[in-house]
Amino acid sequence: MLDVVELSRRFGGLRAVDGVSLTLPEGGITALIGPNGAGKTTFFAMLAGFVRPDSGTVRFAGTDITGWRPDLIARAGLVRTFQITQPFAGLSIAENIRVGAFLREPSPAAAMDQARAIGTRLGLGGMLDRPAGSLTVAGRKRLEVARAVATRPRLLLLDEVMAGLNPSEIQEIVGLIREVHAGGVTILLIEHIMAAVVALASHAHVLAQGRLIASATPRALAENQAVIEAYLGHGAAARMAAHA
Repeated sequence: MLDVVELSRRFGGLRAVDGVSLTLPEGGITALIGPNGAGKTTFFAMLAGFVRPDSGTVRFAGTDITGWRPDLIARAGLVRTFQITQPFAGLSIAENIRVGAFLREPSPAAAMDQARAIGTRLGLGGMLDRPAGSLTVAGRKRLEVARAVATRPRLLLLDEVMAGLNPSEIQEIVGLIREVHAGGVTILLIEHIMAAVVALASHAHVLAQGRLIASATPRALAENQAVIEAYLGHGAAARMAAHA
C-alpha cells in the first residue's frame, strides 16, 4: 500500500530524516518507534504532504504522491492525526467530526449523519452535542481519531494518540484503534508506550537520528542490541519481550 524510497529532509544543518525506505502492506497495524527527535513526526509530515521532502519518493496505492498538497493526499485516502490535538472548541463534538466528513460528503445533513454514526461507533455517542472544548485530554484524542476516520481513509497515520494518558485511558485508546482497524483501515502509528505497540502492531520500524536502524516484529526488536542501545534500554526491552 505504501512504498517509501530514500526519503530525506534537512532543516538547516539538521538532517531530520535521512534516506528512509520502508514498505507498508495493506490491512495491518504497523508501529514507527524511536527516541524523541528521531524524525518520526517529520516523516509523517512528509507522507501526508505537510512538509516537502528534499529527496526520495512516496508511493501510495501505486501512485507517486511525493510533494502533493495535504488535501489531495487526504482525498487519495492517506490521512494523519496530530500529536497536539486542536479541536474547534466552539463547535460541538459532532460538528468537529463533520469537518472530516466534508472531505467526501458535500451535503451538511449527510455529513452530520456520518459524523454522528462515527462518533457513536468510537465511543463519543453520549456527548456529541457537547462543546468540543469541554473534553478531557483522552476525549480530545478520541475526537482527533474520529475526525480523521470521518474522511474515510485507507491508511491512517496516528501520531502518539496515547501520549499523556493514564493506564486505563491507554487501554481505551488501544480498543479504539482496534475498532478503526476492524473497519478496514490500515494503520501506521508513532508510539512510545511499548505495551501498546506490542498489543497492536505485528511489525515495527525503528528510527534513530533520522535513520531507519531496524524493522522487525516487536519481540525481535526487544532483542535487537542496536535498538536497545539507541532507544529501549535493557529494562524496557525486557518488559517489551515479556508482553510480546
